[in-house]
Amino acid sequence: MAIRLDHGSDELTEVHDINVTPFIDVMLVLLIVFMVAAPLATVDVPVDLPAVNTQRQQRPDKPVFLTIKADLSLVVGDDPVAPGALAATLDAATAGNKDERVFVRADRSVPYGDVMQVMNVLRSADYLKVALVGLETREAK
Repeated sequence: MAIRLDHGSDELTEVHDINVTPFIDVMLVLLIVFMVAAPLATVDVPVDLPAVNTQRQQRPDKPVFLTIKADLSLVVGDDPVAPGALAATLDAATAGNKDERVFVRADRSVPYGDVMQVMNVLRSADYLKVALVGLETREAK
């Protein structure tokens, strides 16, 4: 509540204006909450991808990512995969569609031979459309 001081009289009168300070305080608190929560909402498997210098290709609306982490564990989407259950997990992720492209992401420290073993498992499971994922460099644009 605010008051107006009038030098002509001894009475203090009330000013009927809206106090916006609490509204601004609430908005600033909500802004901070969303700034902290937004990066936490993006769930992704952390992997250190190598850089590439090719043009970016369009990807489907719901791509199937197969990630090979640094400790050689496999992840389809965000779900960890047991070593022998890769074919069954991919069948569940693609609804049995063997023509769907599988995007393979491998950590930079994963040896080439281990990547090729995973590619052989994909080939034996009849997933022949495979794309390798890397980080885009500035020259590719």
